[in-house]
Amino acid sequence: MTGAFSEIHWSLQGGLPLLALLQVLPLAGAALVFALGERPAAVLAGKVAALAELLLALTAASRVVPQSAALQLAERVDLLGYHVAVDGISIVFLLVAALLTLLMTLYGMSRGMISPGRLFAVLLIAEAGLVGMVLTLNVAWFAAFSALELWAVTFLLRRWASSRAEIQALARFVQYQAFGWALFAAGCVVLGWGHADATGGRWSFDLFDLAGTLPAGKFQTAAFYLLFYGLAVRTPLFPLHGWLPNMAQHGLIAVAPALMVGVKVGIYGMLRFVLPLTPAAVATWQPYVVGFAMAGVFFTAVLAFQQTNLRRLLAFAVVSHTSLLVIGVFSLHEAGIQGAVLLAANFGLAVTGMWFIVGFVFRRTGTTELGELSGLFERIPFLAVAFLVFGLAIVGMPGTPGFDAAHLVLEAAIDSFGALSTVATALGNVAAAGFLLWAFQKAFLTPAQGGYEVDRTLPMEYIVGGIALLALVSIGVFTEPWLQLTETPSQAMAARFAR
Repeated sequence: MTGAFSEIHWSLQGGLPLLALLQVLPLAGAALVFALGERPAAVLAGKVAALAELLLALTAASRVVPQSAALQLAERVDLLGYHVAVDGISIVFLLVAALLTLLMTLYGMSRGMISPGRLFAVLLIAEAGLVGMVLTLNVAWFAAFSALELWAVTFLLRRWASSRAEIQALARFVQYQAFGWALFAAGCVVLGWGHADATGGRWSFDLFDLAGTLPAGKFQTAAFYLLFYGLAVRTPLFPLHGWLPNMAQHGLIAVAPALMVGVKVGIYGMLRFVLPLTPAAVATWQPYVVGFAMAGVFFTAVLAFQQTNLRRLLAFAVVSHTSLLVIGVFSLHEAGIQGAVLLAANFGLAVTGMWFIVGFVFRRTGTTELGELSGLFERIPFLAVAFLVFGLAIVGMPGTPGFDAAHLVLEAAIDSFGALSTVATALGNVAAAGFLLWAFQKAFLTPAQGGYEVDRTLPMEYIVGGIALLALVSIGVFTEPWLQLTETPSQAMAARFAR
């Protein structure tokens, strides 16, 4: 085997099973929170578990050697098919998952949520699913962890659903996600079958076993279709995004959408499994995937301009910008892959931050209809500025991770697809800036029209918004370490498609 799969740095593991701890800690925290019920100690335990997980993730990041393309800190138990490891790309997604979970525990407290103990327990279970997906090198375990997280999000949506519209949004969500998961699971079966066909009957779902053994042709094409479309539903990628607008409008504000789209595990799954395991099919279908992604940038931007509800507008913004991530990944170019990873982190922080702000606005006004919102800047200036910064970060404002990341993606697009299509994609990004600024003007800067009382910003809201802003701006200003972290694994991944 070659490239990123040529070696594992077992020596970097030391005497501490760090990655196993990262997977066990959220589950242990969830069990403790559930046992404590709705007592104040349950809330504290949930926040402590989320903070401890973030600290463990930072510890793992400190032990990764950025100059190595190898998957590091590996742990393996063959009997269970347990095989985990990380590289610079994994670390980015791991840190985003841990930080967003911590922010969601703080957000739940700021909203005065009913049954916070149960909420925190389910949030930690969802985090266990996210972390498991990021760490595992076994495609079947990836599917299992995905099912765990989908169960947690479905529970959250069902537990706090209180209207017919919310139940209908949940039904649409379950239909889409179950179909997407079934496609991915079928892709796992095809991978195992292809490996058995190539090795005399021995089934395996491990990345190291599968890499290079799946012959080009029927097995690769079938596996690519099933894995890619299953992950595209999850991502969400146009035109498979139909579950998101309704869930954003009627679901549990911020928490459920953040769990599904804040951590772009769909993009991560494409990088970790689809590109390495089906390279011939990826190269064949690259133009079609990129074509749909470029169309999605514009189509969903147009739909965003037509929305009158702030939550639905943000949902279409997510779909529009997700297309840029897919363009970066399927450029099959070092700069494009690296830019897509950084864009995923940027979008995760920025979009989740915007959903938090929308949740704070809804708590005050009881509405997210743009025609009913006005004059918010005068009463909640910090939240208004935070919303603006998050929105500008999505479109690549200097000082945020999106600035360098977007340039890397566009540089790769020019090299891979030519200047004309790249300019068109960039214009789509400009359109995105337009509808986000339009939404900001409508909700925050339009002269107050009365009709509701707007409370001042609460201390916990300062904390939640401040942490998200600090993380976003810190990564944007000090981008070099993140570029170093992702450069070598991106090079190794792109080398498999070098022309």
